[in-house]
Amino acid sequence: MGTQPGAEDAQSASTAPLNYYNYFTEIEEHFQRARGTSLFLLSPLDWALIESWKNAEVPLEAVLRGIEAAFQKWRSRRVKTQMVNSLAFCAQAVLTEAQIMAGAIPARRQQTSAPPFSAEELRAYLLRNAEAMTAGFEEIAAALRKHAQEAERHLDDLEALEQRLTVLEEKMIAAARTAQTEESLLATRRELDQQLRPYRGKMTAPQLSMLEKQYLERHLLEKAGLPRLSLFYMR
Repeated sequence: MGTQPGAEDAQSASTAPLNYYNYFTEIEEHFQRARGTSLFLLSPLDWALIESWKNAEVPLEAVLRGIEAAFQKWRSRRVKTQMVNSLAFCAQAVLTEAQIMAGAIPARRQQTSAPPFSAEELRAYLLRNAEAMTAGFEEIAAALRKHAQEAERHLDDLEALEQRLTVLEEKMIAAARTAQTEESLLATRRELDQQLRPYRGKMTAPQLSMLEKQYLERHLLEKAGLPRLSLFYMR
């Protein structure tokens, strides 16, 4: 009897080492494999959804298992009226897997034998973000350059560095938001409502609230030409 499509991916998702600093990439690639189309591009809503899972500390393994479970259920349908065109299709299954794994320590908080990237890679990432800062964000750029100079030391405690980068990003978002016009905000919210409409009945109110927040922040920074600072964006 042949192996069901995606079964090997499901097994590897639970046995292979998971790199939490590749959170976005791992989820994107797993969704593409499960869908069977490697060239499929995630939408801004999909990226915001991944970010909401990250910020809610949903274990990476729960996300991968949820994606596989959602696609297995879709494949079992006798009539498939349409392709799965959004990661939001998997949201409920991911929530279920996260609840099953409740109480488990996220893999990114476990001690590892070696950092997931080198000091040079970390330094280059921080300096690249510092250079991407636009006028008015010089203080944040200076902080990023300082962290880049201390890259070797930060490798000993990446979680502490991530916390510092989160604070810097929150300050950056707050400053960018003050420059946003009412018309721009309204247009973004209308676009978000249109994209969310098919999934509102499949997500909880807290899920929707977090997803909306992440989508609006992501859109805000993209419009301002500002980078994300989290180590999870070291793709």
